[in-house]
Amino acid sequence: MTGTAFSQNVAPTMTAAEKESAKKIYFERCAGCHGVLRKGATGKNLEPHWSKTDKDGKTTEGGTLSLGQSRLEKIIGYGTDGGMVNFDDILTKEELTLMAKYIQNTPDVPPEYSFKQTLDSWKVIVPVKDRPTKQMNSFNLKNMFSVTLRDTGEVALIDGDTKDIRSIVKTGYAVHISRLSKSGRYVYVIGRDGRLSLIDLWMEKPSVVAEVKIGFDARSVDTSKFKGFEDTYAIAGSYWPPQYVIMDGDTLKPRKVVSTRGMTVDGEYHPEPRVASIVASEIKPEWVVNIKETGQILLVDYSDIENLKTTTIASAKFLHDGGFDASKRYFLVAANASNKIAAVDLKEGKLAALVDVAKIPHPGRGANFVHPKFGPVWATGHLGADVVSLISTPSDDPKFAAFKQYNWKMVQEVKHVPGNLFVKTHPKSNHLWADSAQNADKDTAESVSVWKMDDLSKPYKIINVAKDSGLPPTKAVKRAVHPEYSADGSEVWISLWGGKTDRSAIVVYDDKTLALKKVITDPKMITPTGKFNVYNTQHDIY
Repeated sequence: MTGTAFSQNVAPTMTAAEKESAKKIYFERCAGCHGVLRKGATGKNLEPHWSKTDKDGKTTEGGTLSLGQSRLEKIIGYGTDGGMVNFDDILTKEELTLMAKYIQNTPDVPPEYSFKQTLDSWKVIVPVKDRPTKQMNSFNLKNMFSVTLRDTGEVALIDGDTKDIRSIVKTGYAVHISRLSKSGRYVYVIGRDGRLSLIDLWMEKPSVVAEVKIGFDARSVDTSKFKGFEDTYAIAGSYWPPQYVIMDGDTLKPRKVVSTRGMTVDGEYHPEPRVASIVASEIKPEWVVNIKETGQILLVDYSDIENLKTTTIASAKFLHDGGFDASKRYFLVAANASNKIAAVDLKEGKLAALVDVAKIPHPGRGANFVHPKFGPVWATGHLGADVVSLISTPSDDPKFAAFKQYNWKMVQEVKHVPGNLFVKTHPKSNHLWADSAQNADKDTAESVSVWKMDDLSKPYKIINVAKDSGLPPTKAVKRAVHPEYSADGSEVWISLWGGKTDRSAIVVYDDKTLALKKVITDPKMITPTGKFNVYNTQHDIY
């Protein structure tokens, strides 16, 4: 691909219309990895010019201007080995040129978003007094799946028993995650546009009963789960502005906004420390709030939100996503840029370990199982390495005492491919599943790998999900992404994520036999990505 030649020292000019179009594409496709201010995190720094000085006083310089238009177009179009996907089947040639021009220009600083703006955006669509006092439908809610329809700004609620779509709910753009209230009644979904929607599963047709906008860009939400605080509060974290919002759990009424700006673990101020992920402890009335750019893990005590107490734990940059170990005493989170996994002891309220792993760990929630040689382990895949890393986790169960010597060590690297986003297993399964959705090879991106627990030396089977779907082949990649188990652990659901104009599907496999069971497809089901089984999400089973 060849692009228009531009000077490497002067940013290419853009019309106001071009800039607005590019800003929208950047928000939808790029900001998550590279940051609103383009300072980088999981992805590279995309400022026109940057410099950094290491601890030895050595200064390194770079920037998009030094790369030039033609090279930038190729990088955006073809992707990189570091985990960035190719956009040549997502963006037009004109859009590729536009985005290469845009990132050579100085990024705009978006506006702030106040508590008053948050409160003004709050809507209660169905007041609590008008909601059902019991479940008004006959659905098996434990096996319901909340499925993100990325590009339409919707969530599909799919019956795990019948495979029927029970409701399609309008939510925020590109819902990043669905979380369940402790009771299992409410689903909280947060869009990348900062819109938080509360879905009541007890209604005859489950639908949104409240919503609020917590910022301009967001990724994370959870609820209060400690005994005595069940369903009392919700918390949502924003990418921009960098802050989190505490709300009433049943109405989403905003109660407090807290900024996360501050110092990094390296002692430098950062203007955009985004809230990467949030989980709720069941050991204490606390949320674990992971701040991406600073490498700080916050334990936020919600027992008295008017006098908020926070424990700050230094770990490593850049924090992303993670999950609990099998005991739920420890929370493990990926520090992408440092190639580490940070483990927090929620009982003691302190850092338990920093474990070195391969390049760019990306666990989702990770996967817990008992290894035949190393005992209880937690697994993470990698965007930038061809392995799944297994980390030994502690256990108070006497039957695992012999494995204590391995605790907090990376005990095995299971051979996989780069470009993994999610790994998954289930307590009733003998299989480990991993996608490879961000891999540069089309067949690989459209496939998933499955290992047997008693032989992790190589995949037992590689399944081409796109071929199994029976959908017509397309030039664009149909990415097989996010394995998710049914509540009983008998099925694994895989999203087949096509383009906006392509048919997409969810492909269901029998976990025991790995046989194809069902292909769920519908004209209304556009770009399905993350799927969250109600029971497994409610109880943090993975």
